[in-house]
Formats: sequence, structure tokens, C-alpha cells
Amino acid sequence: MPRHPPCASQTAAGDTREHTETMPKTTALAPPAQDHKAAIVRDGRRVTSYDVALVAGVSQSAVSRCFKPGASVSKSTYARVMKAAAGLDYIPNAAARSLITRRSNIVGIIISNRANLYYPEALSELSMQITRHGKRALLFTLEREADIGRLLPDVWQYQVDGVIAAAAMSDAQRDEFTRRGVPLVLFNRAGGTPGAHAVLCDQQEAARTLVSRLAAAGHRQFGIIDGPEDSTVARERRVGACARLAELGLPAPMVVRGQFDYDSGARGLRELITQLGRVPDAIICGSDLMAIGCLDHARHALGLDVPGQLSVAGFDAVDSSGWLSYNLTTMRQPIAQMALAAADMLETLIHSRDTAPERRLFGAQLIDGATARLQALCDDDTLAA
Repeated sequence: MPRHPPCASQTAAGDTREHTETMPKTTALAPPAQDHKAAIVRDGRRVTSYDVALVAGVSQSAVSRCFKPGASVSKSTYARVMKAAAGLDYIPNAAARSLITRRSNIVGIIISNRANLYYPEALSELSMQITRHGKRALLFTLEREADIGRLLPDVWQYQVDGVIAAAAMSDAQRDEFTRRGVPLVLFNRAGGTPGAHAVLCDQQEAARTLVSRLAAAGHRQFGIIDGPEDSTVARERRVGACARLAELGLPAPMVVRGQFDYDSGARGLRELITQLGRVPDAIICGSDLMAIGCLDHARHALGLDVPGQLSVAGFDAVDSSGWLSYNLTTMRQPIAQMALAAADMLETLIHSRDTAPERRLFGAQLIDGATARLQALCDDDTLAA
């Protein structure tokens, strides 16, 4: 019995021919899988692709191709390899494969804990789309987006094939990805330079749409419960809302800081009423969780009629926003489509580093709930203070 599995012969062009993977005469007496497995157990070692190749009577490269999605292999070879692998309880070694392919088949996902609160389905959708490309997701979490600099050394240690980041980065930090040859796709973060690959929702346009519909229904005094100071998404939503109010000639909104959580909504409502000296006509919250906190406090603590006395709207259309007790007016981001686009963009970058920078922009959908008075707009509608 040979010490190594038979190797497939090579043509002048270097291609491995399928017929060379069949069992050569020297392996005709290869042991049955159970006998070989028993010997492996006695030796106290793990089953390898060498063992599968020996029992199946094929080359190690044939075994590797059988476990690689989309690889070319004949039905008969595949059947022999799978039978041998099942008999030996063989599981491919991802680490060993990465040494050969020089790819870890791991994609890093960087996301802040706060971001995961206001679009929780993003992580699930991104992981699913990454798996669709035959890779696995490795999660890196941030307490605050401003902590990204302290996290990046951990990312480099895992030799990831690429990164999808739902966190803001400086130009220098993005340049480090380029220098290290690690493809990067920003998720819902615009990036400061034209060279950044990004998939994002148009936050400013979403806020402008919300303001337009509220103003058309007669709202004049607005309040905004903003997100964390280091959140680019919150900043873009605030900028879009303020710009649209200015265009309409309406008073500038009173803005208070929030943290994308439930308590911020209740606290923000109290601060707005205190600073304005009255209940505003409408409050736009930077996330649904803040909008729900604002809504509960308005109804149950202050006894306000929502939307009769006060309209409340949020962003992101999280699951709880659709519950019957809330039925929140909000803006929904197309997270599933964005995750698909981000995973496809990163896969392209992994295989072709010379791809030109690309930014895919998606629009948000207005969910006309029961917490705000909205007016449909026509092309000839005119809004005045």
C-alpha cells in the first residue's frame, strides 16, 4: 500500500483529467472505511483528506473538489468520496484549506451595539448573504462607532477575506484596509472619499419626505429627538429634516440629543416641551425605539392625544413598531436588498481588487401608521408657513 494517495496525471496545459482520479491498481486493496477508521482511532489522530482519498481510491485534489461548491467532479468520483467520507466521519478542515487557497473564507462584519438596535435584521441579512457566497461571518461589535480605531487590530488578526462595516471610518482607517489588501464595503455609511465602496439608504431624502408629508397636513412647530453624536445616520436624518423645514419657510425645529433607546424618547419629549414651553405639533425621532418611548410617555404619562394633539414618527420600521398598540408612523429601510448588494459587492472585490469604487443608494419607504397626521402630496402641492 502506498504511503501517499495516487496523484492525478497532468496534461501539458496543467489540467487534471477526471479519468486519472479513478482507483489505480496499486490501491485496489485499500482498506474499508470502518477498518481504516479503527486504525485512525488507535493512532489517536484526526481523519484527513488523505484518509478519504486512500479509502475512495482517488487523489487528494479530487477529495478537495468534492467539498468545494461549484467545482468540477464526476458523479462517480463524488459518490465514492462521499461514501468514504461518511464511513470515516470526515469533516473538511477549513484552516488547512485556507493555507492552500490563501483565503480564510471569513468575512468580518463590524457593527455598533446601537446600530444593531435600530436595524436588528441587518446582522441576520448580512450573515445570510455572506453564507450564500460560501463564506462565514465573523462579528466585531462596537459600543460606540468612535471606538473603531481600537477594534481594527483585532480584525487584522483573523485574516478575513473582506469586511462589511456599519460604522463610520476616517480616511486614514479606510486607507489601512487598502494597504493591507482587505476589501471593505461600508454599510449605510457614506464614507468621506469618492474611493469608498458603499451601500446605503438615502437618509436625508427619507427625512425630507417625512417632513413634507407632516407639513402638508398642517404641522408647523417641529421637534427632533436626535441620535448619538457619533452616528452618521442620525446626523443625515437631522440634516435632511432641517433642510426641508427651511425650504418650506417653517420655524427651525428644536433638537434634543438621544441615544437610540426607549428612555431617550420619553426624556426627549419632556425636554422639548420644557424648551418650547408647549407641546410641539410633530416630533421626529431618529429611531423607532425612541419614537415608541416618546409615544408611551405622551399617552400614558402626559395624557396627550396622539396623533390628535401631537404627531410622532420614527425611522427603521423595527418589528415592535408594527405592533397594534403602537402602529408607528415610520420610514423603512430596504435592509434585505441592501445586505444582498453589500455581500455581492464585497464578493466582487475579493476576486477583483481593481474594481472601480461604487456606491449603491436605496430609497426608504414611508409606513403610514396611526401616530402621525400625514397629507398625501401631489406634484402641484404648495406648502407655506
